[in-house]
Formats: sequence, C-alpha cells, structure tokens
Amino acid sequence: MNNTLSVAAIQLTSTSDWQDNLLMAKPLIEAAANEGARLVVLPENVFLFNGKAMRPLAESDDQSIILRAMSDMAKDCGIYLVIGSHPSVVREGGSVIEDGRVRQVSWVFGPDGAFLERYDKIHLFDAAVDDKAASYKESDFIEPGDLSVKVIDVDGFKVGLSICYDLRFPELYRELVALGAEVLLVPAAFTYVTGKAHWHTLLSARAIENQCFVLGVNQCGWHNETRQTYGHSALYSPWGETLARLGDEPGYFVFTVSKQAISDCTQKMPCFSHRRL
Repeated sequence: MNNTLSVAAIQLTSTSDWQDNLLMAKPLIEAAANEGARLVVLPENVFLFNGKAMRPLAESDDQSIILRAMSDMAKDCGIYLVIGSHPSVVREGGSVIEDGRVRQVSWVFGPDGAFLERYDKIHLFDAAVDDKAASYKESDFIEPGDLSVKVIDVDGFKVGLSICYDLRFPELYRELVALGAEVLLVPAAFTYVTGKAHWHTLLSARAIENQCFVLGVNQCGWHNETRQTYGHSALYSPWGETLARLGDEPGYFVFTVSKQAISDCTQKMPCFSHRRL
C-alpha cells in the first residue's frame, strides 16, 4: 500500500464548445501527468458550460467521442482521471431520464482506460446570486442524483466524490469519511461572487472537521456575457492549511499528499473518538 499520492487540479475557463474545451484540457492533463500526478481532476462542466445544451450533447454521437478521449488520456498517461462533471441522460441503474433533463455526473477512469465509477450530483444549485446572472436553477436542466455516496480506491488511498454545491452540505462528507475517505474531491463551477465569499472557507472547513485532504477544482473567468466563476482551485490539509492554490487563470498544480499527515492530525486531535452525536 502506498503512503503518498500525487494529485493534480486542472483549472479551466470552459465554454459551450466541447471541442475547444477538450483541446484546452488535454495539454494540461499531460503536463500534470508528466510532473508525476497519479490522480488528475478536472472541474465541473469541463466540456460544456451551457445548461440548455446538456441534453442535446448527452444524446449525441459526440458523447462517446468525449468519454473515449478521456479513457484514452487516462490510459496513455497512466493516471486516474476524474471528469469533474459531464451530463448523462442515463441514470446509474440504466434507466433513461424522460423529462428532458440530465444527471450531472463525475466520471472516473483508471490507468488502463477502464471506466471505474460515477457519482451523480446530489445537491442542485437553485439560488439567487448578486451577479449578472442574478439567479441559477440547475433543477431546470438537471435531475438530482440518488442518495448514493461514492468512495474509490486510488493506489491505496480512499477518495470521496462530490460536485460543487455539495460542498455546502457537511453531512455528505461525514458519510464519505465514514466509508474511509482520506481525500475529498470537489470539482466545481463556483460563481465569482459565492466563490470569493465562501470557497476557501468551505474547503478548509470540510478538511478540518473531517481531518482529511480536500481538493477543490474550480472553473475560472468569464464563460459568457453573464457567467463568471471564481477559480482559485486549492488543496487543503487535514489541519486546514493551504498546500497548493491557483489564481483566476487556467492552469494546474500537482501536490503529493501523505497518509502520515492524516495520522499525525488525528493523533493530536482525536475528534472522531470524542463525537457524541
């Protein structure tokens, strides 16, 4: 069993053109892999930043092209690759969504290119925000996922899956840690306004209260005339320290996390053994 794991965050300014987005993502994935990353995570909406176009893309022949490209990237680079989110018209059990919406899915591919797991976003962002978009209603385009908590194994590390707005619901992360998660992934498209106010606070809080690593992988910049995301992808330690961080431009970072850091934290501050509720 490995005691360390090199993780990478890929930050992008995705648009409504999946081909352009794929061209932007590929060299960053390769660069991170060349720096030793074993687990590479892409942000939410990585290949399509357009809610109204989710269903048409998910139903098109382009869907298989995108997923095959990511499978090939994982195999060619010898990495675990997480598509932060990408729409699917099919639920995890195989049934088709009939009302025109999609599931917002994190797709995980292994170093051999095989599909390993999916996580369907549970919490949907239906909220008012003081920005040019003014309000957001993901439920118009997205069906919430089943209450299914997902933890995958990456070279002996337990990695918990979540997406964006999930970050505001600490009970989900308690469930992930109860299943053994040591690294929590939060691919996101946090708006600039909400990101500036809460992104780092929430990531740090989830790391501190669960005594594990938290990797937040955000979109950045202007995606259209009304939609701006915050960027500032970051990795937090079990003690709540910032281990790596990007700014407000596309890019990536690679950082190696260790089981020893988790052990040191839980030994000094044995919070889980003190829980009473």
